[in-house]
Amino acid sequence: MLENFWKDKYPAGVDSEINPDQYPNILAVLKESCQRFANKPAFTNLGKTITYGEMYTLSGHFAAYLQKHSGLQPGDRIAVQMPNVLQYPIVVFGAMRAGYVVVNTNPLYTQREMEHQFNDSGAKALVCLANMAHLAEQVVPKTGVKQVIVTEVGDMLPPLKRFLVNTVVKHVKKMVPSYSIPGMVKFNDAMAKGRALSFTEATPAAEDLAVLQYTGGTTGVAKGAMLTHRNLVANMLQAKALMGSNMVDGEEVIICPLPLYHIYAFTFHCMAMMLSGNHNILITNPRDLDAFVKELSQHRFTGFVGLNTLFAGLCNNAAFRALDFTGFKVTLSGGMALQLATAERWKEVTGSPVCEGFGMTETSPVATVNPISDIRLGTIGIPVPSTLCKVIDEDNNELPLGERGELCVKGPQVMKGYWQRKEATEEILDDEGWLKTGDIAIIQEDGYLRIVDRKKDMILVSGFNVYPNELEDVMAAIPGVAQCAAIGVPDEKSGEAIKVFLVKSAGANLTEAQVKEHMRSNLTAYKVPKFVEFRDSLPTTNVGKILRRELRDEELKKLAG
Repeated sequence: MLENFWKDKYPAGVDSEINPDQYPNILAVLKESCQRFANKPAFTNLGKTITYGEMYTLSGHFAAYLQKHSGLQPGDRIAVQMPNVLQYPIVVFGAMRAGYVVVNTNPLYTQREMEHQFNDSGAKALVCLANMAHLAEQVVPKTGVKQVIVTEVGDMLPPLKRFLVNTVVKHVKKMVPSYSIPGMVKFNDAMAKGRALSFTEATPAAEDLAVLQYTGGTTGVAKGAMLTHRNLVANMLQAKALMGSNMVDGEEVIICPLPLYHIYAFTFHCMAMMLSGNHNILITNPRDLDAFVKELSQHRFTGFVGLNTLFAGLCNNAAFRALDFTGFKVTLSGGMALQLATAERWKEVTGSPVCEGFGMTETSPVATVNPISDIRLGTIGIPVPSTLCKVIDEDNNELPLGERGELCVKGPQVMKGYWQRKEATEEILDDEGWLKTGDIAIIQEDGYLRIVDRKKDMILVSGFNVYPNELEDVMAAIPGVAQCAAIGVPDEKSGEAIKVFLVKSAGANLTEAQVKEHMRSNLTAYKVPKFVEFRDSLPTTNVGKILRRELRDEELKKLAG
């Protein structure tokens, strides 16, 4: 057991342990930070900034509305389906302060995906952006959701700008399909009602559920990782510890282009940066690189949280390369593997080295990271404080340093388990608290870890997990499909791209375009395959199980030449 192995691996000034019980819950951190940094900017979006003090007041208004008007009971789940806008932290912290569990929901989900998540979580309320409300109209009647609150992109802006932004989004860009949801409440109306009300501040216990964060599974069914207040408090303290003295509380300006509904950005920007009182610049649509770079030019930013695809795209943008990077201190990378060439190019352009880390939804998410003061490219760093790692063989035996095996993680940030899925929890989490990651890693003599392969069939597209079983379930419903399989293939832009293989039924006349159209109708955009190949047969075991690994090996051989 490597229990004492990492004690001397932490850089000077970084403790090897944190106290996960330093705060009783997330709300205690929120209150302390919003008082300590009351006049400091917390979040900026579309030119509007709210301070920590304002965020506390506004989240209180939303909490009051929910307690008095939503019909929710303590512990009920509330789905939050929004991109990076100022309403997001107000809604999330308001829901927590009112005593409810947040269910982060991808705004790009299809009806099918929304219906599964809302029903599986038992969500009783939904807060969504108007752009997605037409889908909610179809889905809500099939779920237990009783209250729907709809917000528009510009709702937090001053009146004239709000009107202009919302009008352009709706009528010029045509980004808001018409919808009609009985009993729906507008976000600003809810806030106005809440302003006149008082509420009872929730006091959740450390082990109470704070967030249900959905992740795919090898079965293709998205599962809710139960993240407690203690899990998230621990991870924000761990992340802050490894920032070391490089980051000054209340003084940093951090760019947030990754979606807050994803656990990586959620924990870093809404949790760790809240603990530190730092300023988060929310980017609503990072795909629009020109608008993104224009926004960057407005700020003297000191930190940037992103992933490989984004770094590569920005480095190829002339306007980005012309920005003033004076004072830029730290870049954090996660969600997908960081390519060495991208890291080197980023440092050449910005002067900032990239700290790569590793995590999973199930670990809240940060498990390991490169300390800012001692970055070793090609590794995922060292375990965050109060965290142990080990690698095991197929028989669960721990392996010595330098040998490759499945990476396991143990620490206060490891989830409580999967929501209402006892068997799935037992498969990944043992009685001692060790979580199997499904990634094959090596622990080096210097304490740094390297990921060398993936045990699971999971595909990682631009930082998002995609599970072959889900893709195959959707493909199998296409008339004329006899057999199908999905794998990930290397891709310069997204890390991996999805390739699917299909065997047609006798006489079926099926095209690539039809396959992609069906997938697009049933799955979020990043799950739609980039490549479609029809075959006469697929490799299988003697009991007929399709061998995805064999298909992957074939593709890698083609690439190798």
